Amino acid sequence: MVHAKRWLFLIHRWLGVLLCAFFAMWFVSGVVMMYVGYPKLTPAERLEHLPPLRSAPVVLEPAQALAAAGLHGGPLQDLRLSLASAGRAVYLATPAHEAPGTRPKNARAPRPSAVVIDATTGTVLTSVDTAHALASAAAYAGTGVNVTHEGAVDEDAFTHSRALDAHRPLHRVRLDDAEGTVLYISGKTGEVVRDATRTERVWNYAGAWIHWLYPFRGNVFNAYWTDIVNWLSILGIAVTVLGTVVGVMRWRFSGTYRNGTRSPYPGAMMRWHHIAGLLFAVITFTWIFSGLMSMNPWRIFDSGAAPLRMEAMHGGSLLLPEQPASVQALLAAAPASVRELRWTRTAGHTLVQATAPGVRTALLDAASAQVHTWDKGALQAAVARLLPAPVERIDTLQAYDTYYYTRDAHTMGGGADKPLPVLRAVFADAQASWVHLDPHTGAVLGRIDSHRRLSRWLFGMLHSWDWLPLITLRPLWDIAMIVLSLGGVAMSLTGVVIGWRRVGLKLRASRQRRPLPQAPVLPMQTDTA
Repeated sequence: MVHAKRWLFLIHRWLGVLLCAFFAMWFVSGVVMMYVGYPKLTPAERLEHLPPLRSAPVVLEPAQALAAAGLHGGPLQDLRLSLASAGRAVYLATPAHEAPGTRPKNARAPRPSAVVIDATTGTVLTSVDTAHALASAAAYAGTGVNVTHEGAVDEDAFTHSRALDAHRPLHRVRLDDAEGTVLYISGKTGEVVRDATRTERVWNYAGAWIHWLYPFRGNVFNAYWTDIVNWLSILGIAVTVLGTVVGVMRWRFSGTYRNGTRSPYPGAMMRWHHIAGLLFAVITFTWIFSGLMSMNPWRIFDSGAAPLRMEAMHGGSLLLPEQPASVQALLAAAPASVRELRWTRTAGHTLVQATAPGVRTALLDAASAQVHTWDKGALQAAVARLLPAPVERIDTLQAYDTYYYTRDAHTMGGGADKPLPVLRAVFADAQASWVHLDPHTGAVLGRIDSHRRLSRWLFGMLHSWDWLPLITLRPLWDIAMIVLSLGGVAMSLTGVVIGWRRVGLKLRASRQRRPLPQAPVLPMQTDTA
C-alpha cells in the first residue's frame, strides 16, 4: 500500500512538472478569448464592406455570363452577383460537379472554388495577381485608405481555418486604417475572406493562438497537431485526477498537522498548491475534458448519418429559368442598399436572395422579380424529403433555446446568421436528427443529431458555459469565468514554481554526487645518483 501511494505521488509530481505550464497557459489564454477571438470575417462584416451593387455597370445577364464561361446555365451549386472581386461586378458561379451522396460520409474535402466571371466582358478570372488583390482590398476598405501588398501566404498564424483551404494561397494586404487591419484575399476568387485588426492579431498571441496550440500548426508538427492536443489533454485529465486523489489523501479533515494546518506542507507554495488544487480541481478537470471534446477525438461525435438530400428537397440543382427576370428588374425590387444577388433553388422554386446590410433579405422570384412568400405546407413538405425517415413534428421557435442559440461574433461558434423565427424539423431516423430551416428564405441552417447534441453539452456547456440563462446575465457570466480561471492560474503557477524548484534540486543533487576528477598518477621518481 505504501509503495502504491509513493508511485501515485511520484506520477502526479512529474506529470505536474510537465503540464502545469500548459495549464496556466490555457487558463490565461481562455480569459483573453472571452473578449478577443480568433480573427474571422462574419457574414455581417462581409456584407457591410461590399460596395453597393445598384449603381454598378452590369452588361451581361446571368445566362450570358455562364455561356461565356462555358457553363451554359448550370447545373450549379451557387450563383452570386456582387462587387466582391477587385471592386468590379462579377458573377461567382460554383458548378454542381459532385452528385449528392457520392462523397464519403466523413470526407473533409474543401468546397470547390467559384468560377469568377466579369459581368461586363464575360472574361473568366484565371489568376489573382497583386494588382487584383490590391483592388479587392481597396474596394473593401473604401475611399481614402491606403493599401499595401505584403505578399502571398499559404497559411499563417491567423489563417489556420480549414474553411480557407479552397482559397489558398492567400494575398495578405495591410490597410492604413485606424485599426491596423490586415486583409486576406482569396488566391482563387479575389474575394476578401478574412480580416484581422491589430487588436485581434496582438491579443491572439496571448489568446486563441496559444490556447489552441497553434505554434504546432504550419510547420513540421502540423501533421501531428491533432494528436498533440488530444494527448496533452488526456495527460492533463490524468494529472488532475491524480492530484485530486493525492490532495484528498493528504488533507486532514479532522484535526491538524504539527504545523497547525490541515495541510502537511510547511512551505507556502506547497500549501497553496494543495489548497488551490482541492478548490479548483473540478473546474480544471471539466475544462480540460471539455477541451478534449472540442477536438471530436477519434470522431466520437460523428454519427455516420446519411447526408441531407438537398436536391430532393429543392427539386434538383440550381438552373436558371427559361425566361429569367433581368438583373435591373431584380435590383429595382431589392432594397436600395443591396450588396449581393444570390440565385438559389429552394423547394422547387428558383429564387433570388437580395441582401443588404442591416435589413431583412428580400426574397424574389427569379422569373418575375416579384416578392416570393412561402406557403407553410409546401415548405414543410419539402423539408420532409431531406431524409429517408418520417418527420415526427415541425416546431416553430420564436426564441433561442438550448440547441439553437447565438453567441458574440468573436467567439468560436459566434458570427453565423441565426435568424428567428426558425423551423425545427424533428426526424424519426436512427440518429434522431433535427434540421433547422429559415421560414423566410427556405434555407437549411443546419443539422444536429443525437451525437452533436451530446457534443453541445460535453463541449459547449462545460467549456464555455453557454447556458442560455447565464450568458444573458452578463457580467455574471464574466465574473464566474474569470474567478474560476484565476483559481486555476493560482493552482497552475504554484505547480510551476514547485516543479521548477524540484527540478533544480535534482540537478544540484546530481552535480554533488558526480565524482571529482582524479589527479593523474605520475611515475615514481628514483634517485640514481
